[in-house]
Amino acid sequence: MIKHLILLLFIGLVFWGCEEEQETTPTVDEWWEDYLDYQYLDLGGNNLTGDFPPEIGDMTNLIELALYNNELTGPLPPEIGNLTNLTYLNLYDNQLTGSIPPEIENMTNLTYLSLGANPLTGPIPSELWNMTQMNYLYLNYTELTGSVPSEVGNMTNMIDFILHDNHFSGDIPPEIGNLTKMELLYLRNNEITGSIPREIGDMTNLAYLSLSSNQLTGSIPSEIGNLNNLLGLNLFNNELTGGIPLEIWEMTNLVALNLFHNKLTGSLPQEIGNLTNMTMLKLHDNELNGEIPESLCELNITWSDTNRFRIYNNHFCPPYPSCIENYVGYQDTTNCN
Repeated sequence: MIKHLILLLFIGLVFWGCEEEQETTPTVDEWWEDYLDYQYLDLGGNNLTGDFPPEIGDMTNLIELALYNNELTGPLPPEIGNLTNLTYLNLYDNQLTGSIPPEIENMTNLTYLSLGANPLTGPIPSELWNMTQMNYLYLNYTELTGSVPSEVGNMTNMIDFILHDNHFSGDIPPEIGNLTKMELLYLRNNEITGSIPREIGDMTNLAYLSLSSNQLTGSIPSEIGNLNNLLGLNLFNNELTGGIPLEIWEMTNLVALNLFHNKLTGSLPQEIGNLTNMTMLKLHDNELNGEIPESLCELNITWSDTNRFRIYNNHFCPPYPSCIENYVGYQDTTNCN
């Protein structure tokens, strides 16, 4: 009851203002009745504490609910599924525990869901993949497990799909290529295995693709070269093999390319000079070889900045392009002529 009163008190401060003097103090029931008809509720960053109140499920007129950056605890109650008019739910950065309730499927108008930065556990409920109206899904920095199932292909309206820094495992399903409206795909820092599906090349609206720090194997599919709108490609800290596809050197909008800490082989072609918008290139700790073409100097990189350029621990052979001759770092030149 006290926690309930604290939540309602903050609601009152936001929507009614804080009057210094009141003739009477409303009861908890009166507070609650005052806000049942609200459509927009934003209490983000108010240091709210206590368990997430199941009574929020009574606020069926809500369209947007934001309780981010608080210290709310306990599980998400199944009553949250009663908010069938809700389009926006942001509970980011609290201390919510337990699993995501399957009743969330009942929120058929929800297009924005952020539950990140909470110690939630268990798999993503299968019901969530039926929410085909979803545009923005943020489940990063949690303790969620399980895999990304083939049903993700149902989410064809998805724009941001943010699942990084969790414990997801298994393969990336090829059905993910159905999400052709997607602009951000972040699966980094998980335990994902298998190869990168070539169907990712169908996601031509992607601006940022981050699959780094997983356990991916196999080669980089040439179909990634179809992503002409891509600005950032992060595949580092995996076990990828084979050469860097020539198609990548035709992706002229690329600003950042990070492929370090893999087992990539082969040489860099003259076409690398096409990437004149690139400001970050990190290829270190691979097995790349051969001479580096002078066209590399066409890139828009501050070569002395180690946060922007690294190619050490490869097998590149001298002579090196003039722009980087002082910044190549250690190279195993045993097999160079």
